[in-house]
Formats: sequence, C-alpha cells, structure tokens
Amino acid sequence: MLGFLVRLLPFWVREPLLIVVGSVFGVRIMYLAHRDGEGVAAAIGLAFLVFTAVRIHTVARALRARRATAPTATAPAPAAPTVAAPAATTPTAPEKEPNAWGQAFAAVALFAALGAAAWLGPDLLPGEDEGTPRTASCASGEDERLPGAYEKTPRAVTGGELCTALNRSDLAQLLGTPAETATVASGTSNTAPLTDGKVAQPEAEVQFATYTVHVSVTYNQLSIAQYVKLMKYGEETDVKTLSVLGRPAVLASDHTMRIEIDLGSGGSGGPVGQGPLARTLSVALDAKDQGGYYDITVWSASGALPDDSALLDIAEKVLLTIPERAG
Repeated sequence: MLGFLVRLLPFWVREPLLIVVGSVFGVRIMYLAHRDGEGVAAAIGLAFLVFTAVRIHTVARALRARRATAPTATAPAPAAPTVAAPAATTPTAPEKEPNAWGQAFAAVALFAALGAAAWLGPDLLPGEDEGTPRTASCASGEDERLPGAYEKTPRAVTGGELCTALNRSDLAQLLGTPAETATVASGTSNTAPLTDGKVAQPEAEVQFATYTVHVSVTYNQLSIAQYVKLMKYGEETDVKTLSVLGRPAVLASDHTMRIEIDLGSGGSGGPVGQGPLARTLSVALDAKDQGGYYDITVWSASGALPDDSALLDIAEKVLLTIPERAG
C-alpha cells in the first residue's frame, strides 16, 4: 500500500523523497552496523545507499533532459507586407508547469525532519538497557479493601502506606549499595497468623540486586520485653537489646525459609528448606512498650548481611515517616 501511494506522487516530489529517506536510513544503519559489528545490518545499509545513488542518477538525467528541451530565443523575422486577414482569436497563454525545484525543496524540507528524528531518536531517547533504570514504585492502594482488624486498630497503617515509607530514594545508600536501584516494591494489608484475622499486620518489601528489605507492623499486646523472653525458646541467634528513637528494641538473626516449586510435568514441589540468614530489628510502637512492634528484616540470596548500623539507620529514617491512621 505504501509503495502504491509513493508511485502516485509527482516525479519531482517522489524522487527527492526517496533520496532523503534512503540516504538518512542508509547512513544511520551503516553507522549502527559499524558500532555493533553487525554484518547483516551493514548489508541492509549498503542496499539503502545503492538505492539512493540510483535515484540521484535518475534525477540528474531528468534535469539534463529538461534543460536540453527548454525553448531558446530566436532572431526576429523581417517584416512582411501588411495583408488584410480575418480577425483571429487571441491565443491563450500556455499552462505554467509546476516549479520542479520548488517541489524538490518542499519534499526535502518535509522529510528531512523525519530523517533527523530517525537519526537522532536512538541517541536522545534511552533504550531499555541504557541510562538509569527506573526505580520500582508502590501501588496506590486506593481501591484496597481493608480487613476489619484495621478499622478496630486506631494506629494501624496500610501496606501501601508502609511501602511508601520504606521505598525511600536513599534506601540503597543506607544499605551500603548506593549504585543499586529497587527492582520490586510492594505492600500488603495482612492480618497476623493464628489470630483469626483480629490483629492487623501490614507488610512491605523492597528488593534490590543485593539485599531485600522487609518491614511489618504487628498491632498486638506483645511487648519487646516479652518478645525477648520468647526468643530464648526460639532459634534466634546473636540477640542484642538496644534503644531506637527512645523505644525498646532488639536485634536477632534467624534463617529464612526456602520453598522449591516444581513447574514440570510432575507438578510437585520440593520440601521446605532453610534459606539464607536474615537480620531483624524489632522496635516497640512507643517508648512505654505497651504492646506491638515494628520488624525490619534484611537478607540476601548470597547470605551476606549489612552491618547492624545499616538496620539502625533504616529504622531511624523509615519509622519517622510511617503515618498513623485514625480508626
């Protein structure tokens, strides 16, 4: 269809158009082929340039033929005796032919802009693997339907609000990996397990190439002091009590869980295994430690962990930005 429309154009519009398009795309493709070392692309670019050379030769021949057939001025003939003749109608002026150079210039000017866009576009607009990758963003959560536990808990925040507080622009720097960009950011408004949906427990998680940071808030009656006592019966290691923002807090390490899922024909999953070590900082909701706590957990697939100072920095930055929602 496009070739048919091009053939309908006048000669002095069609040919300059083909020359501009062929030269721009030919040179651009040859440049990209030279940069990337692609032989096939070089052959395509060469074909564009050969096609353009043929069109230029055709236009040059047409211009020479046009000049050769142009009328030349002749000397005036000697005056002849006046002879009465019947009156004749005045001959009409010959129809003026379209200006070939004007058509050519208009076509070149029109499609030079298109050629420039095709030439400069890849350089001005970063590709998928060029430039700074776009950071992950949290869902708005405006249409999220909250469990009843959130309405009964005056201070409960949603998973979306928790995700917004965690997904900070300086989070990678706080983790000690400032060059990384968040790849996943999510938040959910869950309830605590084994509570029959009566205890709100929003969660948020931000993933980087190196570390994953998970934050949850549990709105129950368990204080940090009671939590530390329960750790004696668990498998937590390297337990250390401290104060964060004037609130009781505790640091502990524990292994995550690894679940293998077989998506093959068998459809069976592997057993639940032990995942990499994770470091968790639990902070009371208030200075009086009246119940409820924040959990800030960091882990990596390699098992490496940042210094405890990174967890403390994250807690001091993130906890101050978590809003309190009216019941």
